[in-house]
Amino acid sequence: MHLNYHFLQYLCPELEKAFLGKKITACFSQNKDELVIETEDAVESRFIRAHFLPPQIYLSFPQVFQRAKRNSIDLFKELIGEEIVSCKVLSFERAFYFSLTSGKILLFKLHAKRSNVLLYEQDTETPIKLFRNSIAEDRDLDWHSLYKSYDLSWESFEELEGNASKFLPTLGAIPRNWLKAHGYPEADIQSKWELMQELLDMLETPLFSLIEKNGEIHLSLLPETNPVKTYSNPLQAINELFYLALVRGNFEKDKNTLLKKYQEQLKRTYSYIEKSTQKLEELRNSPPPSQLADVIMANLHEFQAGNLAAELMNFYTGENIQVQLKPNQKPQDHAATLYRKSKNRKLEWDQLEKTIEAKINQTVILESKIEELNSIDDFRGLKSFKKSHGEDKALQKDAVILPFKTFEFEGFPIWVGKSSQANDEMLRGYTKKDDIWLHARMVPGSHVLIKTSGLKSIPASVLETAASLAAFYSKNKNESLAPVIHTEAKYVRKVKGSAAGSVMVEKEKVIMVAPRGPEEIFGKGD
Repeated sequence: MHLNYHFLQYLCPELEKAFLGKKITACFSQNKDELVIETEDAVESRFIRAHFLPPQIYLSFPQVFQRAKRNSIDLFKELIGEEIVSCKVLSFERAFYFSLTSGKILLFKLHAKRSNVLLYEQDTETPIKLFRNSIAEDRDLDWHSLYKSYDLSWESFEELEGNASKFLPTLGAIPRNWLKAHGYPEADIQSKWELMQELLDMLETPLFSLIEKNGEIHLSLLPETNPVKTYSNPLQAINELFYLALVRGNFEKDKNTLLKKYQEQLKRTYSYIEKSTQKLEELRNSPPPSQLADVIMANLHEFQAGNLAAELMNFYTGENIQVQLKPNQKPQDHAATLYRKSKNRKLEWDQLEKTIEAKINQTVILESKIEELNSIDDFRGLKSFKKSHGEDKALQKDAVILPFKTFEFEGFPIWVGKSSQANDEMLRGYTKKDDIWLHARMVPGSHVLIKTSGLKSIPASVLETAASLAAFYSKNKNESLAPVIHTEAKYVRKVKGSAAGSVMVEKEKVIMVAPRGPEEIFGKGD
């Protein structure tokens, strides 16, 4: 109700008391769609702060405001030196104005996302200046036309058949909900009239409550059972609303958004540890492929005369097993593949143990960050936290503005640059020296990063997957096999003056992979 006529009729007399005789000394903006007007007299300074960035439309009138040294622009220069002589609300309208000594009118139109501040010369019908020039209809707005008049008599109420919205359009959501909660829609005309009179009596009582609904703070003129705060002075109420709803509210939103991202990352890390531990146990408890290779080599005679299948006795377990060869495959070649898999299994075993250990250490770090973040209670602390944890820059930004696509494979984040400029930005602002950098060899394409989290080596499957993405996001996308180079990010550098996306690479290795996109790898689109 802070933009509502019923509140403004109480606020404006208090604003007149607070600003009467004060001279306007500055008018500026340092945030998008936010106007700040500084006033002073011999006793004190006071500011008018109008925040009109939809959907957050709020006013405050603090006695202290620190203007930024940079990114600040002067506005409404015609106001400088003017004295405020009155503040009036427009009847039954979401608007009020300050009258100035020269006869100028400074109008505050509080029409939700079309809120604006308009400056009028004395006796002019159209504004000479707007704060938000994008609202085209305000350029010809005659502020006198905003005045409204409603007949609040029983005769008018009866003629409108008790339609509350037509009888008094200024009520707003909170009063209308009060009527609904008291059975207004189903009531007879006389009962509706009595409820309307009861509501109007409450609206004429100067008590201002801040209430929380659906996680947001609102101002109410009605008696509330569990208000966050209650005031008898509307100026104090709207200042506190500005702080709780906008300043504190935005802080809580930013903090909780970042907190949720850390918690999601921690959950994924725990899931990876659980799945990898299960896989490690399976490797430890299952027989090595070399055992089957030994059985095949001991029974080569069973595959004579071109036989591709044979039932052999596994002398390790005493059980019979069925062995099936591929067309034109020799049993010795199949055995060699199994011996190689057995050797690679030991490498995978070692790699899994190292990765699980690193992920366990990562959970400790994440839990510490979450605990630290939970203890922060203001924007300054949140800013310091973000600065001290610059390695999490990607987490601290909204995904839509990141310069890269994000994927994850076997617990490792894989990032793919969105454009040449984005490749540079990713390399410059988001890369650590031990990350693995990949790029399709000798053709244009996206830069790809594997975030290693400090691991000195990564699974071959992760490297191959990232390389497949690098090939897919390149001119080699349609090749059956494509070469991809990879190296540690510390060996990739930008040459001054070179084209966007162009880099110098050292100590690179080459891997041949089939180009594969996100849908094929992860089962979803990119």
